[in-house]
Amino acid sequence: MSWMRVLQMVLSALLAGCLWWRSKHSTPNQLQDQEGLLFFIGVFWGYFPLFTAIFTFPLERPILTKERATDMYRLSAYFMARTLSDLPIELGLAVIFIIIIYFMTNLRHGFLPFMYTTLAVCLDVMASQGVGFCIGAAIMDVQKASTFASVIVLAFMLAGGYFVQHIPPFIGWVKYISFQSHTYKILSYIQYDNAKLRGLHGGPTKSVLALAIMVVAYRVVAYTALRRMKISA
Repeated sequence: MSWMRVLQMVLSALLAGCLWWRSKHSTPNQLQDQEGLLFFIGVFWGYFPLFTAIFTFPLERPILTKERATDMYRLSAYFMARTLSDLPIELGLAVIFIIIIYFMTNLRHGFLPFMYTTLAVCLDVMASQGVGFCIGAAIMDVQKASTFASVIVLAFMLAGGYFVQHIPPFIGWVKYISFQSHTYKILSYIQYDNAKLRGLHGGPTKSVLALAIMVVAYRVVAYTALRRMKISA
């Protein structure tokens, strides 16, 4: 683990903690500020794991192609090892981030709300990391993959439910595949009673299920893309 990444996470958490120091939700303005914090948490942990994962396969393509040509190991073994090796680091950093920011910003008191928030962010990390693997494996060019990912992240963020409440039907489908939208919805349900939820309906169960499906589905797509690369090599 790079200590610079740890320092980056700690400083980011401290900065956010200072900006939202002892936040409240008694008035509409205070509630809006705290909703911004929840959305920031989802966006932050949707951004960094994704762009870290993008570089995984493109940078290793020459080695992977050479070693697969000599049949040194199965592609499935490589894929599982490579995608799981970075996961503990990402999740560990996310937990450190939540521990710092949760109590500085006066989010909902209690062990269960804290644990649910941590688990929701961990789901966000795994889903966004899966998107990064998927884009990197499908495009296999760091510059092109980064450009494409920036557009995807922007679309997911804008459709996340904080900036726009009423998305036109022809583009409304984006929010259903946006891990940031589902994370924001879950965090809102954890923190607030139904009376304070803004534009949210149906409970968090569907969003939890959606994120869990994304964790698996995006990795399946990434693995399929790697197999196609092998065939064309």
